[in-house]
Amino acid sequence: MLATDVDAALAIINAAAQAYRGVIPVDRWHEPYMPRDELEGEIANGVMFRVAEDDGRLAGVMGMQDKGAVALIRHAYIALAIQRKGVGTMLLRQVASLAEKPLLVGTWADASWAIDFYRRNGFALVPKEDKDSLLRKYWSIPERQVETSVVLGDGRWMEARQSNAAKGGT
Repeated sequence: MLATDVDAALAIINAAAQAYRGVIPVDRWHEPYMPRDELEGEIANGVMFRVAEDDGRLAGVMGMQDKGAVALIRHAYIALAIQRKGVGTMLLRQVASLAEKPLLVGTWADASWAIDFYRRNGFALVPKEDKDSLLRKYWSIPERQVETSVVLGDGRWMEARQSNAAKGGT
């Protein structure tokens, strides 16, 4: 991502993240929601971003991070003016087409709009008995965030889970 894209991505992320204010636990909210050094750290840690443009301007971002057995959808945000117009779905399809492994996404348990978006796009909530271990294994987040988050998996993840269960695995 170019430096100008980082600035535009931060503007989109922090504007769209205002939807979380008053929804997620107050102790997890901070302003800005994502500071520049955090985004740069995510990029340094292997989050590869795809972007959508609208009239030559950055309109949405969605990252994917390879974690070995799975890939994570990370930091999906769309500019407020074009939300609910298919940009998020287009980005999700683009990112999913690049992944050759199961996809997982974590989000806040009270972010019903985000959960609904992923469910409309073929993801399913991961059973509670798997959620915490997945969050601890694949994400670097505080325990408080583990407590207040959910994980959704795509069809590949759900099929792999069912196959492992049928074989007597976890």
